[in-house]
Amino acid sequence: MTSRLRLLVLAAALPMMAACEHNYPGPAASNFGDANRMTMAAQVVNPDPQYDTLNPPTSGEHAGQAAERYRTDKVKQPVRETTSSGPN
Repeated sequence: MTSRLRLLVLAAALPMMAACEHNYPGPAASNFGDANRMTMAAQVVNPDPQYDTLNPPTSGEHAGQAAERYRTDKVKQPVRETTSSGPN
């Protein structure tokens, strides 16, 4: 076969090979690509969400008190948390 004919055959076969679907044997075939599909599904907003309560419970009085403490520099200090469970 001449190099020109080989090049022609290769050029004709490339589009056909690029369109092949991968059929992986074994357990990997059933969940191939699931991570990408799950990530895309997590980004979709529910068009008709159903909530138990229409608005979360809030208190304007508590928010006002917190704002006043912030203005007067009397903010409640949070409880210190540690990430280790062993002795220091």
